Amino acid sequence: MNARSLPTNIPDYLEHLRRSLAGADPALIQDALYDAEEYLRSEMAENPDKSEAEVIAQVASSYGAPDEVADIYRDTEVKVQTALRAPPPRQHRSLLGKFFGVIAEPRTYAALFYMLLSMATGIFYFTWVVTGISLSAGLAVLIIGIPFAILFLGSTRMFSLLEGRIVEVMLGERMPRRPLYNSRGKPWMARIGEMLSDPRTWTTLLYMVLMLPLGIIYFTLAVTLLSVSLSFIVAPVMVLVGYAAYNPDFEGWTLLGMENGVLTTSLEYFSLPLVFISGVLLLFATLHLARGIGYLHGQFAKHLLVKSSQYS
Repeated sequence: MNARSLPTNIPDYLEHLRRSLAGADPALIQDALYDAEEYLRSEMAENPDKSEAEVIAQVASSYGAPDEVADIYRDTEVKVQTALRAPPPRQHRSLLGKFFGVIAEPRTYAALFYMLLSMATGIFYFTWVVTGISLSAGLAVLIIGIPFAILFLGSTRMFSLLEGRIVEVMLGERMPRRPLYNSRGKPWMARIGEMLSDPRTWTTLLYMVLMLPLGIIYFTLAVTLLSVSLSFIVAPVMVLVGYAAYNPDFEGWTLLGMENGVLTTSLEYFSLPLVFISGVLLLFATLHLARGIGYLHGQFAKHLLVKSSQYS
């Protein structure tokens, strides 16, 4: 890009960079815009005697023109994702291989752990949002009401960034590593207006509220399915190693040695292999379910937490 075609102000530079990154991951675009504005604003602060056009022309020789910066970000993203990506699992052609191969994929256990963690984060997010909205509405009649509401909305953006890091690490979905882009050269009231009119502000609140029911569902599914499958696997083993005895009153195997049939489970001898196989199949089905929920939740989080509307 020659000097004549360079943008002459920061908003134009950022808009050109956005267009140059068209088609890239929305999270990558958000990070690139944030980094570019941060660098341009700092250069402007260090050169107060120069115009924006002069600073941009100077920056183009070091930081790069928008097209060059876009190419650098694309190349860097490929290298970073390649370095961070776990070794690809062995490809299985048969249905049985694909079904049982899930146990060797690290992402499976990360997704399962996210399901267990989501109830705690869901309770926190829900409590934070409900408390913040209630206090903002209650304090609206006081002079501190507006500043409190602005601080509350700003805090949700911070938690959105934190949740994005958790989603990226555990679920493998690329999420922003920088805050939402905004025009920090504008007056405070204009910036507040942009935050209030930004759909991502409200979809972030929606995401945090929905995380409570989703977290309960995820946690319940993970704990219930794991408990049942592992119980089915362990029960026959307990019988074989002598931790259960034959109970003539039940005409089967009574587990855990409980007396009078209280809280006991009776298994016919011939049913032990079937119970064990059922437990194994249920365990692997649970792992597949965790992978599926992890993928779907990653898409859900990206849709609500990433400001994709500015990239269209």
